[in-house]
Formats: sequence, structure tokens, C-alpha cells
Amino acid sequence: MLLTDVTELKYGKTCKAYLSAVLDYGEKKIIARQVSKRNNNQLVEDTVVQIEDEIISGETLFHSDRGFQYTSHFFKAFVDKHELIRSMSRVGKCLDNGPMEAISSTLKEEVYRLKTYDRFEELEVDIARYIDFYNNERVTLAMGLKILA
Repeated sequence: MLLTDVTELKYGKTCKAYLSAVLDYGEKKIIARQVSKRNNNQLVEDTVVQIEDEIISGETLFHSDRGFQYTSHFFKAFVDKHELIRSMSRVGKCLDNGPMEAISSTLKEEVYRLKTYDRFEELEVDIARYIDFYNNERVTLAMGLKILA
């Protein structure tokens, strides 16, 4: 099962950056990410094309909220082309995408809110570092199970 979302991060005095990411919920790893100064369909397109090799046609479940990017013609065409099983949160029920929202919240608490970002590039570097940490170094319950085995 894959989950996706876009989250907003501010930098400078009035600027915004957007992180689009895809989480492999089974592996508990971010398998695609893109940071942009614009929250648009291109941001999501640049993210989801990174997972084309991970998709198993007719079997991969891909969950998102009802953001405009995920209801766009591009996204529908992507889902159809790769024969994804599409899942979307119900209106007003953001908990459906809770694991993806939790990653965004954790990134904001553990990295973003600890520093003031003046430039987009600084924010982009810290996001990349955090995702590398999230995927490869953070302590998880699954690690404990591997150690005990």
C-alpha cells in the first residue's frame, strides 16, 4: 500500500515550499519525494513518476486525500496507465491518510520548527537529510524484532 500527500513549509519572510512524498506503508519508507516552490499538479507528477518501477499493475493500492492534485486529469491517467487500485479519503475524514500525515508532522517537529529557513535550498537539504534518516536510521519496533530474531 502506498500513501501520498503534499505538505506546506514556509521559508524566508513570505515564501512557501511544498513537499510531495509517497510512503510505502508496508516498508515504512518514503520511496519518492519532491520539493517545490509551487503546489501544483507538476509537483505531484514529478513525485509519482519516481515510483513507476515499484508499481505492480492491478495489485498496488495507492491512497491519497482529495487534494486537487489527486483529482486531476493527470493523476487519473497515471492511475489508469499503471492499473493502480485507487483509494481516497472520504470528505472531512483526514484520518484515512493518518500515517502520511504523521510523517509530515514528525518532520515539522523534529527538523523544520527547530530552525529558521531563509532560503529554499536550505530547507530542501534538511528535508532530504530527514527522509534519509527516516528511511535508514530511525529506531522502529521492526528493528527490535529483527534484533531478537
